[in-house]
Amino acid sequence: MEDQTRPSGVSYSAAGVDIEAGDRAVELFAPHAKRASRPEVQGGLGGFAGLFALKGGYHEPLLAASTDGVGTKIAVAQAMDKHDTVGLDLVAMVVDDLVVCGAEPLFLQDYIAVGKVIPERVAELVAGIAEGCVQAGCALLGGETAEHPGLMADGDYDLSATGVGVVEADSVLGPDRVRPGDVVIAMGSSGLHSNGYSLARKVLLEIDRMNLNGHIEEFGRTLGEELLEPTKIYAKDCLALIAETDVRTFSHVTGGGLANNLARVLPKGLVAELDRGTWSPAPVFRMIEQRGRVDRVEMERTFNMGVGMVAIVAPEDVDRALAVLTARHIDCWTLGSIVANKDATDRVVMAGEHPRF
Repeated sequence: MEDQTRPSGVSYSAAGVDIEAGDRAVELFAPHAKRASRPEVQGGLGGFAGLFALKGGYHEPLLAASTDGVGTKIAVAQAMDKHDTVGLDLVAMVVDDLVVCGAEPLFLQDYIAVGKVIPERVAELVAGIAEGCVQAGCALLGGETAEHPGLMADGDYDLSATGVGVVEADSVLGPDRVRPGDVVIAMGSSGLHSNGYSLARKVLLEIDRMNLNGHIEEFGRTLGEELLEPTKIYAKDCLALIAETDVRTFSHVTGGGLANNLARVLPKGLVAELDRGTWSPAPVFRMIEQRGRVDRVEMERTFNMGVGMVAIVAPEDVDRALAVLTARHIDCWTLGSIVANKDATDRVVMAGEHPRF
């Protein structure tokens, strides 16, 4: 005789994983994901693997790959309950690393970890990722949404992605192409981008106790809107620059700041001499520095300080490079130059002071 006192079997849903909610999320974000495609994509959504045909026309193609996330900027998105912009940040952090070596971004795959699947929120996240892929010219080839009950709170989530690009072997950009006399061109950032948010949040939200919904006159919008400004995606702009000028290399200015990231693409014996007087960082940087009493060294090794991407170009192509970027609505300027100095201990030397900072 069956024991009626025994509890019924435990379901996956009872353990915290809602398969139906996951299916609903896919239904909601599928139209967004379909926007981010390329002719090389084979098949549709829903397969166990994404297929991408690397069509002919390449002599000796090299595949480039990059993986990244968004970091603690997500905490601001959660606090603001606004989730449609951090997906653009995710794409930017990946594709703008790919293009540094001259690679054209081909496709991206995302990973969304959540405490609990909220279909509408997942759809917002994917909509942002898809828009980022459209801006970068790559396909959103697939991804994964994983529910982690017991590991993450219901409202928590995290994002990561891997992107793949292609570049001809004889066209790879990098330190070996850089020469004395080359010119460093800066491309302006859209704000903090996706780095330094642990420090920014510590200063503005914990120490200064600012309200994310409070209007800030210097920004012309709320603090939360300023902090959620998406990372600029430079991929297509960099590819246009490669097509029309002699680019030696790029440097994507992310964690570690301008000097540390630029040093990564300079060969031994060459130094980049930069002039802080050529630009004025946005008010958000000044606010963090002043309200947190953060010294300049710490600011410059934590934040991009208004420079999101750097191009090193041949001296004869400077005017053309600036014209190309300006035509593409990129804030750009001559930041400095490359000089020979075999005894230098620092690959990047920054002189002067920022105006109005």
